Amino acid sequence: MDIKHLKTLRAIRDTGSLVEAAERIYLTQSAVSHQVRELENRLNTTILNRKSRPVSFTPAGQKLLALADEILPRISNTLDEIQQMVGGTAGRLHIAIECHSCFQWLIPSINQYRESWPEVELDFSSGFNFEPLPALQQSMLDLVVTSDPIPLEGVSYEPLFQYENKLAVSIRHPLASQSQVWPEQLMEETLITYPVEKGRLDIYREFLLPAGVKPKATRTAELTVMMIQLVASGRGVCCLPNWALAEYLNKDLIHALNLGDGVWTTLYAAIRTEQLSSSYVQDFISSARENCMENLDGIVIQET
Repeated sequence: MDIKHLKTLRAIRDTGSLVEAAERIYLTQSAVSHQVRELENRLNTTILNRKSRPVSFTPAGQKLLALADEILPRISNTLDEIQQMVGGTAGRLHIAIECHSCFQWLIPSINQYRESWPEVELDFSSGFNFEPLPALQQSMLDLVVTSDPIPLEGVSYEPLFQYENKLAVSIRHPLASQSQVWPEQLMEETLITYPVEKGRLDIYREFLLPAGVKPKATRTAELTVMMIQLVASGRGVCCLPNWALAEYLNKDLIHALNLGDGVWTTLYAAIRTEQLSSSYVQDFISSARENCMENLDGIVIQET
């Protein structure tokens, strides 16, 4: 069965005659009749009650009309969406993040982006319970915010910005009198982290593990504000981006120290290479950079 058969049947139903149906779809009456007979021969059943006025459909014909009413609008809508995508006005942007504290700036960026690109289908999920980069490679996602780029075929990494990791301690903590902290000084501390693997945490990967140091104890918290509350009450220390700590430093709840001579991290937008030139993708990246530069303290925008 071809799409042309479904279009012909709908034209017959809508006009009530083969003659008017032929005019509507720019065919001759004989061509319309030929299509109907061809379809009846393929299905080995009658589709039309030709002797009725207007022409009516048999039960088999009604089934085909129902199929036409379902399929043809979907085809038309899909073709329209493809044309919008080609024109750069529509598409799909399913986003995941591998950075807990990124919620602070990503959600406002998404809300602002929706206003400029209403035809782009936006969806958002955290990447904490699955591996988002392989999902991106398999087209299950369209963009991943990550600080841990992994070489994957067909995946490109666009730098967003750099930030410095800082150690947050209570203003009453003995380390609060210092501006720097070294790995050995954390051996007797309780380290509060997000509930992710150690290998995905910068303080372990870039600071503690290279020095062969482990903290005395660890505990986890889901939210940044919970981590800050625990630190402020003297229940441990935590490592967070400088921009995530800014508002709490201004309230004199905590003190922030450099990790050694400084541990800096680059945050990337991972995108499938085939989508990299899409206007709506490029605009999301540029608007996210602008939003972060305006609202986050202590970051450095990466040049591309």
